[in-house]
Amino acid sequence: MEQLDLELLKTKGISEEKLTEQLRMLKEGFPFLKLAAPATIGNGIASVSPEMEEVALRCWDEFLEAGGSVLKMVPASGAASRMFKDVFAFVNGKDNKPSSDFMKTFFDHIEEFPFFPQLNFLCVSLFGKSVNTLLEAKRYKDVAEVLIEKIGLNYGHLPKALLRFHKVPGDSRTALEEHLAEGAQYAAGKKNKKVRVHFTVSPEHLPLVEVKVEEAKGHLGHKFGVDYEVTYSIQKPSTDTVAANLDGSPYREDGKLFFRPGGHGALIENLNDLDADVIFIKNIDNVVPDAKRDSTIRFKKILGGALVGAKQKMNEYCTRLEKGTPSRDELDEMLKFMHQVLCITNDTTDSMTDDECAAYIFSKLNRPLRVAGMVKNEGEPGGGPYLVYSADGTISPQILEPSQIDIDNKEAKKMLQESTHFNPVDIACSIKNYKGEKFNLLDFVDPTTGFISQKSREGVEIKALELPGLWNGAMSDWNTIFIEVPADTFNPVKTVNDLLRDSHK
Repeated sequence: MEQLDLELLKTKGISEEKLTEQLRMLKEGFPFLKLAAPATIGNGIASVSPEMEEVALRCWDEFLEAGGSVLKMVPASGAASRMFKDVFAFVNGKDNKPSSDFMKTFFDHIEEFPFFPQLNFLCVSLFGKSVNTLLEAKRYKDVAEVLIEKIGLNYGHLPKALLRFHKVPGDSRTALEEHLAEGAQYAAGKKNKKVRVHFTVSPEHLPLVEVKVEEAKGHLGHKFGVDYEVTYSIQKPSTDTVAANLDGSPYREDGKLFFRPGGHGALIENLNDLDADVIFIKNIDNVVPDAKRDSTIRFKKILGGALVGAKQKMNEYCTRLEKGTPSRDELDEMLKFMHQVLCITNDTTDSMTDDECAAYIFSKLNRPLRVAGMVKNEGEPGGGPYLVYSADGTISPQILEPSQIDIDNKEAKKMLQESTHFNPVDIACSIKNYKGEKFNLLDFVDPTTGFISQKSREGVEIKALELPGLWNGAMSDWNTIFIEVPADTFNPVKTVNDLLRDSHK
């Protein structure tokens, strides 16, 4: 290995052994997972009955009343460039007027976007003409450039967190502000009214995000009667992954190894650094305005209450197991809980001695816990909730991506097609053991569940290594409860025109 490579590894905090392992994975790929079944209602996914809702909401209220600590984690490091892919294509294309349906819709409804007043102001400042005057003059590209480029709003290069998503009376709110508003409605302490929010951001965007948060804390804190405690972290350089040529050899630029961010799976390290009794995880672009948020708030409390209730029972069982092997009846009670609530099954428990069974139960219950909302899939089946075999023969719930499923295997392909729900990233987490001590979450990552994707870099096709996804392989050894949540709790903004949907007005 060249001296230049060694210096780069040292700067990033990546060992030679880790680099060698990454290159091996890029060359050999990852094994497919063995599926038992797609998780469906009644078989891996719980449907919320009125009784379940009542109990969960009561658990959540009691948890907050007792002073339980809550934190809302929002991965927010991604730039919004993909959100404006069609706008970039138009600006860089040959046509001077919109020809695609997407861009026609964009310009036809341009006044409806929450960022229109700022866009119009900048067009007047730069060209002495309003947006509408420019469009009448067929200067479509000028308007689009002011939106996405540095001469104007720079929306094509900012993080989604800082984009104006929704109109409010006399103003508009960014995605970041909507997450702060949402957190105030289900995660505020009962006594101190404190709302803790953690954003993961890119280093280059951190100063802008900090300024926006300071500005927002005052008026949103006043509106909702809360105090905000906002923290930040960046994706660690040590979680970057090396890129390879298609033949598996290291890809280099200017003679240097080329590293890429390891995907959202790298954020397990950021999550591991946080401390709270309950941590909610939700993506930055999945927010709605105040008037459309009732369903979201209700189901956030249901997910949190279900987590708290299950965790209390797990703590009780672990405490009993620590004192010695319980009776067979007690062990059967624990196995029944594992099967009915955690959807964990293992056919070998019948042949275990009581001591072996107690050890097995303890090993499964003394793990991090997550309750994940799942939305009914009305479109094409894809990645989502499955019941999956682990190395010891246990079947348990997992969130999988399609790339982890062997579509050349008829049974696996059939299960993929029969999948009924998808993962909207709506998760409540418990990261402490029955003694209240934090787990080391890195101990529960399955390193064999990464992904390999093909990317184009400066016109060269390369292999990129994605770490086990945060809610995929990075949490594969967690206990998992899937709960169906309604589609109106999932309103992502993947393209700028998504902001025209009713859910964002």
